[in-house]
Amino acid sequence: MNDNNLIRVNKYLANLGVCSRRDVKTFLHNNVVTLNREHILEQGVRFDPYKDVLQINGERIKPPKLVYYLLHKPKGVISTTADEFGRKNVTSLIPSNERIFPVGRLDKDTTGLLILTNDGELTNMLIHPKYKVNKVYQITIARKIHPTQLKALRNGVLLSDGITAPARVSIIKERPTISFLEMTIHEGRNRQIRRMCETVGIKLLELKRIRFGPLELEGLGVGKFRPLTQHEVQQLKKISSLTSKSQHT
Repeated sequence: MNDNNLIRVNKYLANLGVCSRRDVKTFLHNNVVTLNREHILEQGVRFDPYKDVLQINGERIKPPKLVYYLLHKPKGVISTTADEFGRKNVTSLIPSNERIFPVGRLDKDTTGLLILTNDGELTNMLIHPKYKVNKVYQITIARKIHPTQLKALRNGVLLSDGITAPARVSIIKERPTISFLEMTIHEGRNRQIRRMCETVGIKLLELKRIRFGPLELEGLGVGKFRPLTQHEVQQLKKISSLTSKSQHT
């Protein structure tokens, strides 16, 4: 059995919306839950939903179909599945029958490429810093960038949560009042590029992600989405060292 596919029963039932993680213990006591025909009461039991048989009161719980989408996130939309203030979120832009989640986040004012899926294992691997998946951004800044600022971004910037890994930065076009850069990073810290620019004294005007690993945003309009192709899904799994699951788009 591939350990990458294992998931705890409490997390699995919560992800499916059967019950909350907080209520799993009560749920297990009030229902007959079996794993490969053996009664279970421990919520931390790990299993492979694509190979093992999980049943609740005699009815098999089949894993959801795995779906993968690429979204061109607009400005003003938040990268969460719900919001207590009622703000528009990224999942509301994709009419999927499955419960999908964004792979990482883009802050409210950042636009561009965002992956959404219900493949939790792939998500965890793609955002894990040890796999160093490159993310490419188009950056619009005020004025020209100073050589010392450019050097700082390329060498690493000391933030409140530690120094960043070196970034690849190219100057696309420079004007006296506005410049356009392209930056590649592989970390996924909160508001990382905005914090890096602020720290070195760069006034950032616009931030847009145009590439995530092998995926590119080109050709997709703002607010539009499309399913990933099977080849694209396999590319993502390859770079995150995941073996293919039996279900995918």
